[in-house]
Amino acid sequence: MSIRIDDIAPDFTVNSTAGTIQLHDWIGDSYAILFSHPKDFTPVCTTEFGAVAQLVPEFAKRNTKVMGVSVDNVEEHIKWKRDIEAFAGAPADFPIIDDTSLHVSKLYDMLPAGAYLTENRTPVDSATVRTVFIIGPDKKVRLTMSYPMSVGRNFAEILRALDAIQLTDGAPVATPANWVPGQDVIVGLGLNDEQAKEKFGDINIKLPYLRFTKSP
Repeated sequence: MSIRIDDIAPDFTVNSTAGTIQLHDWIGDSYAILFSHPKDFTPVCTTEFGAVAQLVPEFAKRNTKVMGVSVDNVEEHIKWKRDIEAFAGAPADFPIIDDTSLHVSKLYDMLPAGAYLTENRTPVDSATVRTVFIIGPDKKVRLTMSYPMSVGRNFAEILRALDAIQLTDGAPVATPANWVPGQDVIVGLGLNDEQAKEKFGDINIKLPYLRFTKSP
């Protein structure tokens, strides 16, 4: 079964580079980003994990934890982390879980169509489609993204999406296309013009259903 927006993120207990982790307990009151990759010591994923290593302080500012999923074991992860850190020039201070059993990959429906799963699988066989999940403190899935093996993920976009999710959580606003922090936001349709003005002050009415206001 595919994982949908607002589904409760399936819980799991796994071994990782940070020891045994139970997902929901590990998330606690934070946001979390779960991102998968097909195999350790692969070129595109080394650049991606390097990007995450560099962004760990930014995620921490946003009360967000990050966790990598790999089909290799912890011993291989620890060796690979040395390459990641050398490439990124930053410590890879986030757990990478052991998913040699493919339990998490299957639980989150990450495997590609026609996946050929054998003991001697290659990255192509067992590709976890390099999927990203953003999970809220309520353990609900807020966002999913899936990339093919040949396309590196844009973690600046993932950070931007996280900012938008956190800004709009519980607020009657939405973010427009290409929004970045600090720009105006869209007033939710649940408020009429009078209610919107009372809550936000000035509103910029572009269309009856498209109204902007300053970011709260």
